[in-house]
Amino acid sequence: MLHNVKVVLVGTSHSGNIGSAARAMKVMGLSNLVLVDPQCSVDEQALALAAGASDIADNAKIASSLTEAVSDCALVVGSSARSRTLEWPMLEPRECGVKFVEEGQSAPVALVFGRERTGLTNDELQTCHYHVCIPANPEYSSLNLAMAVQTLSYEVRMAFLEKEQSQYATTELVEYPRHKELEMFFEHLEKVAQKTQFISEDQPGKVMNKLRRLFNRARPEAQELNILRGVLTAIEKRINE
Repeated sequence: MLHNVKVVLVGTSHSGNIGSAARAMKVMGLSNLVLVDPQCSVDEQALALAAGASDIADNAKIASSLTEAVSDCALVVGSSARSRTLEWPMLEPRECGVKFVEEGQSAPVALVFGRERTGLTNDELQTCHYHVCIPANPEYSSLNLAMAVQTLSYEVRMAFLEKEQSQYATTELVEYPRHKELEMFFEHLEKVAQKTQFISEDQPGKVMNKLRRLFNRARPEAQELNILRGVLTAIEKRINE
């Protein structure tokens, strides 16, 4: 299951952080590192700070965008400070670990970290199903990238070990749509909403953002998403008659 957990670093500008993150991952049994639009290379400094985890840094996959990096993922969680401007479903780190273990059994899942100085953009944050905030000391909450990766990777490992040691029967696995399938649904929904004049073609963003938040919070299963796509298709057919 741990091999299904992607650690995604967006726009990393210091190569040492890639190495330190790789080391933090390997300590917790994670190995799937993805670099989105990195502003540096995996150089000697990265490998030096990776120590015994240079294999993870060397084998990191490169993606041009966050959407590309998580297209096959059923669950995407972005590490973020709590935002007053972008209300989004939040997880505590322990909840995050449990969700990753539950859903990572059947599909890839992604833990996303932003740029060292500016974090994730609003568009990138809206790509995530949930945000996770590490409840650090409010008087000194400065966490560097590797520390954040270490903390959340630890929670994933602890949840994994707890499940391994559990004597209870495993629950039925739920199949969730992959990120690319969810994006196709949002595109279809926006298209139908414009055709029915529910939203304006000039300014669809505000309503669509709220609808995204609604469906991300609801987490429709793969079969439920297929039903919703069927409803939209039926509406389109009736409009075109």
